[in-house]
Amino acid sequence: MTFTVPSRRTAIACAFVAFPLACSAAQAAGDQNLTPVLVTASRFPNDPAFPPVGATVIGAEDIRNAGIDNVNEAIRKLGGVYGRQSLAGPGDFALDMRGFGSNGDQNMVILINGVRLSENELSTALLSSVPIDSVERIEIVRGGSSVLYGDGATGGTIQIITKRPAADAVHGSVVGEVGNYGLRSGRASVAKGWDGFALNAAYSKQHADNYRDNNASNQENFSGTAQWFSNEGRFGLRVDLARADYGLAGSLSMAQFLANPRQTTSPKDYGSYDSDRITAFFERKFGALEAAAELSHREKISRASYGGGTVSEVHSRTTQFSPRLRHLTEGTVLKNELVAGIDFSEWQIGNVDGSGDAAQTARAAYVRDEVQIAGNTRIALGLRHEVMDKRSTASAYDKAQGVNAWDLQVSHAVVPSLRLFGKAGQSYRLPTADENRGIVLAAGEILKPQTSHDLEFGATWGGADNNATLRWFRHRIKDELFYDPTVGAFGANVNLDPTKRQGVELEATARLNADFSLKANFQHIAATFTGGPNAGKEMVLVPKNTASARLNWQSGIQTVNLGVQWADAQRYGSDFSNTCNARMPSYTTVDARYAVRVSAWELALTGSNLGDRHYFSQAFGCASGIYPERGRAVKFTARYDF
Repeated sequence: MTFTVPSRRTAIACAFVAFPLACSAAQAAGDQNLTPVLVTASRFPNDPAFPPVGATVIGAEDIRNAGIDNVNEAIRKLGGVYGRQSLAGPGDFALDMRGFGSNGDQNMVILINGVRLSENELSTALLSSVPIDSVERIEIVRGGSSVLYGDGATGGTIQIITKRPAADAVHGSVVGEVGNYGLRSGRASVAKGWDGFALNAAYSKQHADNYRDNNASNQENFSGTAQWFSNEGRFGLRVDLARADYGLAGSLSMAQFLANPRQTTSPKDYGSYDSDRITAFFERKFGALEAAAELSHREKISRASYGGGTVSEVHSRTTQFSPRLRHLTEGTVLKNELVAGIDFSEWQIGNVDGSGDAAQTARAAYVRDEVQIAGNTRIALGLRHEVMDKRSTASAYDKAQGVNAWDLQVSHAVVPSLRLFGKAGQSYRLPTADENRGIVLAAGEILKPQTSHDLEFGATWGGADNNATLRWFRHRIKDELFYDPTVGAFGANVNLDPTKRQGVELEATARLNADFSLKANFQHIAATFTGGPNAGKEMVLVPKNTASARLNWQSGIQTVNLGVQWADAQRYGSDFSNTCNARMPSYTTVDARYAVRVSAWELALTGSNLGDRHYFSQAFGCASGIYPERGRAVKFTARYDF
C-alpha cells in the first residue's frame, strides 16, 4: 500500500532514497539542484501518478526540534512506535509494531536507503550506528509488507532515508553534547556537491556511564557516500562503520528494583561489536522503464564475557543483492505501475573457535502491479515466493524452506480530503539460526516458518497542516516464532499455538496557530492465543494501549518541544497462562526541549523522564527478571551549521 505524506514535506531536499531508489539526479537542464522525491511502498521513487497513502513520516526538522540524538529514539518518540529497554548499553531499544512482544524487532524490517539493517541473528538492528545528522527523514509503514520486503515484515517496515547534497554546494554541522550520567558526545557531518558528483560524510563518538551500574557504553560511528549522477540516473558507493563496547547490568528482582533500580547483578558482564558495511547502488531510466539495484556486504564481530569468564567472539557476514525494474504507463483514464524484482541474500555466522557455525541462503522473486482509475481509485496486487536454504554443522541440519506472500490493496478518494483504504494479504517470518540453535526438536529438525493472514481497513483525512489516519487491523498468526522461558530448564525458541493481533491505530497532526503544532498517536491491541491450552489468554509483553503526544512551539529564534508517552500495563514475559498475580505497571514519561538559534549557532537544553519515574518495560519472570528504564536525564547541546 502506498501512503500519504503532508505536502509541506514534499519540498524537503532530495534524499538518498533507498539507494538506487532516489529521485532523478537532476532537474531540467541548467537546474543545479537535485530533484525532491518521496519513497513509496513500491521500492521506487514516488511518481506523481502514485502519491503515497497513510504512512508516518518524520523529517529532519522534526528530529532537530525534539532534540533527539539517535534514530531509535526518533522512531519511538516521534513515530509513536513502542520500544523496550535495551539489554545493553547503546540506545538500541527493541521496537515493536502491532504487539509482537519480545520478538517485535524480528517482526518488522528496518532499511537504510533500501538496504536491510534488520539482523539475521536474534538481535536488534543497530539503529544507533546511523548518524542522526545524516538522516533526511524516516518513513514508517505499518502492517504486512512481505511481498516487497520479505522475511519478517508482518508488523511493518521502517525506511531511513539519508541526506543527499545539492550540486555545487557545501554544507555541514558540528555538534557537542554534555549531560548527566557521564554523557559526552560529539558529531560532525559535511556534504559537498559538484556538477555530476557528490560526497557526504558523518562521524559521531559518544561515551555515557548510563543510568545503572556496569552499564557504561562507548560508541563510534562513521558513514560516507560518493555518487555520480546525471539526468538519466546515478550510481555510487556507501561505507558504514560502527564500533561499541558496553557493560551488561543484568536483571533485577522486584525487591532489588524497589530498593535501588540502578544496581547491577552482573558487575563483570560486558559486550562489544564491530560492524562494517559497504554498499554499491545503481539506477537508470530508459524512457518508461526504470532499473535499480543495490549490492551490500556487511561483516560484524560480536564479543561478550559473563562473570569475568572467557570472552566469546562471534563472526557474522551478510551479502545482499536486490535488482528490480519498474514500468510506468500513463493514459487518459488509467495509470499503471508494474514493479518486479529479485532479492538474494547469503548469511553466515560462527564462533571464532569454529563452533556453532550456521549459514543460510535466500532467493526471492516478487511482482506488484498498481493501477489508478480516473485519479480517485487505486488497486494493487502483489505476489512473492521465497526459498531459504539453512545449514548448520553444530545443530546437524540442512533444510530448505519455501514460503509465499501476497497482498491486495484498494484505496478510493471519496472527496479530495478523504481517502478510504483496505488491504488483505499473507506475510511471513523464517526462523533464524539463533532460534534453531535453541529448540527442543529432534536432531536435524528446525522450526517451522511463521505465517500471518493480514487484514486492514482505514481512512486518511485532511491536508498539509491538519490531518489524521485511522486504521483497524488484524493478524491471524500460525506457528509464531517466540522464546518461551517456561520450556525446559532454560527456556527455548518454539512455534507457538495459533495467535492473533487485533486493534486500532490513530495518528493525528494539527496546526493550532502560527506558533503551535500538535502531533499525537494512539494504539489499542488485543494480543491473544486462539488455539492450544492457552486459547483466549493474553500474549506476554504487549501493552494493551499506548499513546504519545508532542506539542511544538516556534517563534522567531526560539523553539520549545514537549512530549508525553504512556504505556498500559502488560503481562510479564513468562506469563503465557496468565496465572501471575501481578502485571508490569503502566507508566507515563515526559520530555522537553528548549532551543535558541543565533546566526549559525543553536543552543539547547533537553530533559527526558522529567518526573524521574522508576519504571520498566522489559521483565521475563513473574515480578522478576526486570530491566529498569533510565531515570531523569538532562543534557546541553551546542550546534554550529555551515
